[in-house]
Amino acid sequence: MSLAVGRLDLPDSDIACAAIQLVFDVSPEFVANHSLRSYLFARELATAKGLQPDVDYDDELVFLSCILHDLGATDYADGDQRFEVDGADAAARFLHDHGVDQARVATVWQAIALHTSVGLAHRFGAEQAIAQMGISADIVGADSHLLPPDFADRAHASWPRHAVGYALAEVIARQVEDNPLKGPPLTFPDHLHQLMYRTQPPATWFDLVRAAGWDDQPNATRMAEVPPPPHRNASH
Repeated sequence: MSLAVGRLDLPDSDIACAAIQLVFDVSPEFVANHSLRSYLFARELATAKGLQPDVDYDDELVFLSCILHDLGATDYADGDQRFEVDGADAAARFLHDHGVDQARVATVWQAIALHTSVGLAHRFGAEQAIAQMGISADIVGADSHLLPPDFADRAHASWPRHAVGYALAEVIARQVEDNPLKGPPLTFPDHLHQLMYRTQPPATWFDLVRAAGWDDQPNATRMAEVPPPPHRNASH
């Protein structure tokens, strides 16, 4: 079967149109544009890997996962959890309110909650994996060499980037600065917070182990090969 490639059209079902409206109503333009491009890149990468929409995966579910995936980076869904989970919960409420079947809602929730989890999303299903591929392609260029020639340029001309990689990092880091519950140690939001607001070296796994209070001791031989942590001083 020959699949059309390089398309910029979007799904036009009632729920797809409602999701687009929501995202453009509550999101800064860089988030909304990124969400649309993520779907376009996801669809093209799936085709490049031999996957057919509505045969190997549910195209509408991939679209809903991509278009709604960064609600957690907006005031609309800024709660006390990691932005990925806040966004997944907000997307699930929106879909429930529009009468979407629970099984379909669960797929979208998983795709959104796992969209920063490389190596995990693909184990949950085709829709979760394809959405994660498209989102990663738009942020860090993962598999972008598989996109049709000039496709990314056309997508960017229609929905400009507005330096999304940096703009999104600023939003997520600011959320954690305002509410540390949103950036548990060693998570992706915590990493962005460290990049934007670093006043001391970031906490390491060994810092957390030492702070647990269980008096775990390192293997002396192995730890001798690891340089000591830098002096932690809040003034630096």
